[in-house]
Amino acid sequence: MRRTGTRSTPELLKDLRSLRVAVFHPRDNDGEQLIRQLQRIGCQVQAFWPLPAELNEPFDVAFLAVNPETIVLDLPWIKSEDAPIRVAVVNYENPTIVDGMLRLGASAVIATPIRSFGVLSTLILARQLAGDLRQERKRVAKLESKLQSIRKITDAKSVLMNSRKISEEDAYAVIRDQAMVKRVTIEEIATAIVNANEILSMVGVNRS
Repeated sequence: MRRTGTRSTPELLKDLRSLRVAVFHPRDNDGEQLIRQLQRIGCQVQAFWPLPAELNEPFDVAFLAVNPETIVLDLPWIKSEDAPIRVAVVNYENPTIVDGMLRLGASAVIATPIRSFGVLSTLILARQLAGDLRQERKRVAKLESKLQSIRKITDAKSVLMNSRKISEEDAYAVIRDQAMVKRVTIEEIATAIVNANEILSMVGVNRS
């Protein structure tokens, strides 16, 4: 069974002609071969060298030469939320190069010399893995938001239970009823209760 959110191979292949790909590689034999292979696949390709400090237009995927010259660069656009999917292009392996690939956030790697095969598979794999990672990040963010909401409601119930000497069930009912009356979420009412309690606590401390 295919995982939820995972696109099938035909779906991934179908939109290759609309894919905007940036190639950050010296214009040597490997760079030219990579550009030609991506163009044969049907991608919209633009080549850059040296690596720019900023990108003036959006790209879906970026193939980056990873070498001692590039791994020391500070590229803010790589860290942005809308950064393109990164594919590392390497011609040898050592701990420094591997660390550079990780810091670039590469979703896949392709070795030189560039061949007539392998580019398509690497491109599809990188997009699939990056898509899966985005879905996981959204899921984690949603769970974290839900957990934070639960904690806020729990804190608000504690405030009401202590101040009004009521049960947990009654405290939740108060929060729920206020949310219905004011036509806001339970989380907003809980936040207001907790914030008000913190302010009153500070006032009490200052007076004492």
